[in-house]
Amino acid sequence: MLTTEQERLSATFAALADPTRRAILMRLTRGEATVAELAAPFAMTLPAVSKHLSVLERAELIERGRRGPGRRCRLRAERLRDAEEWMADQRAFWEAGFDRLARRLDEISDEEERGDGTAAAE
Repeated sequence: MLTTEQERLSATFAALADPTRRAILMRLTRGEATVAELAAPFAMTLPAVSKHLSVLERAELIERGRRGPGRRCRLRAERLRDAEEWMADQRAFWEAGFDRLARRLDEISDEEERGDGTAAAE
């Protein structure tokens, strides 16, 4: 469906932006479900839920198919893992930056306590 890693990641985050879609994904962590079962907790029509499912399907977060009575949906966790890996990379980047900032602020504080004036020159 989607071609590049960036497009897949964008589609994943766009799909996750909606609380109804997140709730549907949470339900699917417990196993497959029919569209009617997924729609039951929501005060919306089946076509409205089906639109949410289409977004999730385009983002490759779920699969829909016919097995037994009704159309069944199942979670595709690979895309969620991709998003989790991206967030972990971002977290590592920002934490490293904050660690450098904290070290520099400690250095400045130490310089000010010594009164050697080097902090003011920077």
